[in-house]
Amino acid sequence: MTTPSGPRPTSARHRPWPWCRHCCGIALDLGSARTRVWLSGRRTIIDMPTVTFPGVGSVCPIQRGCIVDTPGTARMLNRMLGHRLPRFGRPVVILTTPVLGALAYRTEARAAVEILRPRTVLTVSTARAVAVAVDADLTRPLLVVDLGAHLTEVALLADGAVVDARHTALGTSDLDRLTPPAQIADAVVAMVTTMLEEDPGSQALDALRRGALLVGGGALRPEITYRLARRLDTPVQPVPAPQTAAVRGAAKLLQAAHTHPSTTGVSDVTRVLPRSV
Repeated sequence: MTTPSGPRPTSARHRPWPWCRHCCGIALDLGSARTRVWLSGRRTIIDMPTVTFPGVGSVCPIQRGCIVDTPGTARMLNRMLGHRLPRFGRPVVILTTPVLGALAYRTEARAAVEILRPRTVLTVSTARAVAVAVDADLTRPLLVVDLGAHLTEVALLADGAVVDARHTALGTSDLDRLTPPAQIADAVVAMVTTMLEEDPGSQALDALRRGALLVGGGALRPEITYRLARRLDTPVQPVPAPQTAAVRGAAKLLQAAHTHPSTTGVSDVTRVLPRSV
C-alpha cells in the first residue's frame, strides 16, 4: 500500500547564506570613488573603483553622493556582478544611501540596479548600516561621521533612526596644499555645532557626550581624527575596517531578513525590512 504524496512542508526559515541554495543576496554600497559589494556565497567583499569601465577615458557615474549617469552606473554593476550571479536567479538587493539621499537618488539607484534583475530592492541609510555593522547600542543617541572621498556626512541617530543629518561636498580626495585635513575636520565641527544649536531636546548633546563613530577612508587619517577629538572635546572612534563598514552593516540587515522566522520566501523579505530603513 502506498501513501499518496502530498506537498512537501515548507521550512519556517531559510538557511543562512551561503548555505542557502535557493536564493541570492547582494548588499551594495555605491560610493563616489569606490563601490563595495557583499555577495552571498563569497567570503570577501568586492571592492572596485566607481567607473563606467576601467582604463583611460573612464567616467565616474556617481559624483559627490549623486548618481549623474544612471545607465553608466548600470553598466558598472553589470561588469562587476553580471558574471557572478546565477544565470536564472533573481537576487534580493539592499542598497546603502547617503543620509540626505532624496527620493531622486533612490529612484536612480533602483533604476541602475534593475540590470541585476532583482526580486526585491531595499534601501538603508549609510549611518544606520554603520551602526548595525558595529553592533552599536541604538537605544541611545548616536553620532556617525562619514569621511568619504568626495562627501563628508554627519548623522544623528535616535532609536535607530536618522533624526538629523548634514553634509558637505568635501572629502579626502580634495586634500592638497590648498585643502589641508584640518578643513575637513573644521567642516565636521561646524555641522555638529549647528546640530547642537538646532536640537530642541538633548539628543545631539547626549550623542556628543557619548562620542562619535568615524567611518569612511578619512577615518584612517590620524590628523583628521585627532583634530576632531580635540575640537569636539569628545572621544572619536574609527570603526574597524571603516571603508567597508556600511556594506557590512547592509549585509547583516539582509541576512537578518533572509533568515527571519516569518520569511517563507525571499519575496517576503519586505515584511521584515521596510523599503527605507
